[in-house]
Amino acid sequence: MVGLQFSSAVITSVAYSSSRCRRGMTRATINMPKLQPGRLSLTLPAKDLVLQEVLDMGVGLIAATNSNLEKKYEPSTNGTFPSVSNVSDPMVIAKLHAIMEAVADRVEMHKNIEEQRDNWNHLLLTSINAITLTAATMAGIAATSVGGPLVALKLSSTLMYLAATGMLVVMNKIQPSQLVEEQRNAARLFKQLHGQIQRTLSCGTPTSTDVEEVMEKVLSLDKAFPLPLLGAMLDKFPKTVEPAVWWPEHRQRQDRQSGRTDGNGWNVEKDTEDYLRLGKIALKVNRMLAISGPLLTGLAACGTAFVGSSHGPWAATLGVVAGAMASVVNTMEHGGQVGMVFEMYRSNAGFFRLMEETIESNLNERDVGRRENGELFEMKVALQLGRSLSGLKGLAASSCSSSKKGEAIEEFASKLF
Repeated sequence: MVGLQFSSAVITSVAYSSSRCRRGMTRATINMPKLQPGRLSLTLPAKDLVLQEVLDMGVGLIAATNSNLEKKYEPSTNGTFPSVSNVSDPMVIAKLHAIMEAVADRVEMHKNIEEQRDNWNHLLLTSINAITLTAATMAGIAATSVGGPLVALKLSSTLMYLAATGMLVVMNKIQPSQLVEEQRNAARLFKQLHGQIQRTLSCGTPTSTDVEEVMEKVLSLDKAFPLPLLGAMLDKFPKTVEPAVWWPEHRQRQDRQSGRTDGNGWNVEKDTEDYLRLGKIALKVNRMLAISGPLLTGLAACGTAFVGSSHGPWAATLGVVAGAMASVVNTMEHGGQVGMVFEMYRSNAGFFRLMEETIESNLNERDVGRRENGELFEMKVALQLGRSLSGLKGLAASSCSSSKKGEAIEEFASKLF
């Protein structure tokens, strides 16, 4: 019994001392006497073999703890003790918490703006189509009227067509469906950043470098997905289609035009070019529809203005048919959300560009501590592409063999988009 109490006291004292050392509360060297297992031998009955094993494990734990503590907290040659490296700076943690709160607030803001602009798209589409069809109906009735009713119907129809033309110009300029997709992407990416900060705080040891990187990511997302419309809105009809960029500029590689990823077996540039090609097609269709809608309503207004004159039949036909076609074009453009499709392709191209640069940065990272684990990174890439690990390796193998033979790969890497 005395031996048991002695062993319990030693284990308790060592655990208490080691916990104080881990917290950085003392810098004194702990010189515990090396305990020999032979000194703690006890004569126990055969039925207490389990207790004997526990005691043996306790002695081993004491020896291992003493060895680790002496090795970790051994004073240096100049008489100073090293600081505990796995303890984060409280100011760094406080800054990351402040950034995490700001990111959570941005997620809510972008969600609210997304709902608002989605309502804009539905309300403007419904209102403009109603105005256009009403004007076309009044133009048709005016063609069969004479006198005072003719003038009233003709004037009302012309004014409604002009109002629809102005509203269509504004709506086609801002592209509400594309604005909705931008805010949707911003909310999703800010939510991902919020999760990354949480993982850094819970699983890692944050440093000032982490704070700077997170701040750069937040500012890059703010620049890529602006909230205001006036002055900061993205160009909805750019001259050249480029992938969306929402990550810090210093991570963008200068050699990305080469299309290589240092032997990872997969050319990401192929997928980027495919989505940019689809984005160009969607942009051309959207531009054509955006020009046709106001042009048709303007022609309908001109035709309605000449109803009842010597060109009455042709003017009435132009007023009614052009108005009906304008409502069809408007429905195709904004009901079909062609602007949203263009933004989706642009974002997908940016996704593959970011994946390419992430792979290159991990392969070229010299600091092993900041390099991501290979198996974990491979699993992340497979999940982002919607593939299994074996499917990802098969894609890389087929890409390598096709590149050696000079053949083009028709298969998309992503199974999600």
